[in-house]
Order: sequence, then C-alpha cells, then structure tokens
Amino acid sequence: MYTVENILNRIEFLRKKMTEVAMEKGFTNIESVHISQELDLLLNLYEEVKGKSKSDMKD
Repeated sequence: MYTVENILNRIEFLRKKMTEVAMEKGFTNIESVHISQELDLLLNLYEEVKGKSKSDMKD
C-alpha cells in the first residue's frame, strides 16, 4: 500500500533523477521519457490518494 509520504519521497527522487538524466542525455532521451512517465503516474496516484483522504475526513 502506498502512503502519501512514500509517494512524495518517490516523486522527489524521480524529479531529481529526471533533471540529471535530461541534462546529461537530453529531454527526449528514452530514459528521460520513461522517468517522466513514471513521475506522471505517481503524480496522478498522489492526487487520487490525497482526494481519498479528504473525502475520508468528511465522513
């Protein structure tokens, strides 16, 4: 199970990694693109988890 803290830690790690790879190999490099895609998925997951925790507070 993902916790908000775990997701945020992974997001921060991937942001740094993506910047490093993109600066070294280019933004369109396949590795940069893969990291970007994983980051997108995690950002969506974070929004979903964050939304669920807000709705749980209302109940």
